[in-house]
Amino acid sequence: MLVFPHIDPVIFSIGPLAIRWYGVMYLLSFILVWWFAVRRTEAGLAATRNRQEVEDMIFYGALGVILGGRIGYVLFYQFGAFLHNPLLLFKITQGGMSFHGGLIGVLIALALFARKIHQPFFSVMDLVAPLTPIGLGLGRLGNFINQELWGRATDVPWAMVFPADPLQLARHPSPLYQFALEGVLLFAILYFFSRKPRPMGLVSGLFLTLYATFRFTSEFFREPDAHIGFEALGWMTRGQELCIPMLIAGIAICIWSLRKNKAGVN
Repeated sequence: MLVFPHIDPVIFSIGPLAIRWYGVMYLLSFILVWWFAVRRTEAGLAATRNRQEVEDMIFYGALGVILGGRIGYVLFYQFGAFLHNPLLLFKITQGGMSFHGGLIGVLIALALFARKIHQPFFSVMDLVAPLTPIGLGLGRLGNFINQELWGRATDVPWAMVFPADPLQLARHPSPLYQFALEGVLLFAILYFFSRKPRPMGLVSGLFLTLYATFRFTSEFFREPDAHIGFEALGWMTRGQELCIPMLIAGIAICIWSLRKNKAGVN
C-alpha cells in the first residue's frame, strides 16, 4: 500500500486570500494551452491567424469552462439541492465543477468565437480539442492534492488511504488514473494525430470518442458520488451516463468528417 503524499492544498495565504494548488492548475492549463495554440497558429495548423485571436480564444474558452463547469455541476450532480436553494449556483467557495458542463460551456463560447473570426466551428474545435487534455490532466492532479474524487476500496499493492476519508479504507488513487488516461495519454494521441492536416471535424470527433471511452473506463475505479450512488442498470455512475451521448456524438462526427472528406466537400 502506498502512502498518500500529503500536500497542503493551500500554497500560501495573505490575510483572507488563499492561493490554492487547484486554482494554480487552472492558470497553468490556460498558459500551456496558449503556448501550444500559438505554436500551431504560427505553423499554419490552426483556425486562428495571429496571437491576438489565440488570446481571444483562450478568454472565450476560460469563460465557457468556468461558467459551464459550475452550472453543469449544480444541474448534473446537485439538481435537487439547487431546486431547494437556487443560490447554491453562486456558492463557488463550496467547490464543484463538472467536465461535461464545462464542455457544453466551451462549445457555446467557441461557437461565438468562431463566428467572430469568421471561421467554421469545427476548425476552431479541431485546434482546441488536442489541447483540452492539458487542463483535464492538471485538474485531476488538483483533485488528488485536494483529496477529492478518490477511488473505490481495493487491495491492489498501489492502493492509498486518503487522510480525508472518514472510513480510512485503502482505495484506488483514481484521480491519478484519470490524469494518466484523460490527461497524458489523450493529449499524446490527439496532439500527434493533429500534427498533420486532417479532415475538418475529425480531431474533434476523435477527442469526444476517446475521452468518453477513457472516462467511462476510469469511473469503474472511482467512488460514485455519495448522494447519487449507482444509477442505470445498478452499476453505472452519473459520469458514465454522461459519457454515452459524448461517445455517440464523437463517433457520428468522425463518420460525418470522413464521408465529407471522401466526397470532396470543403
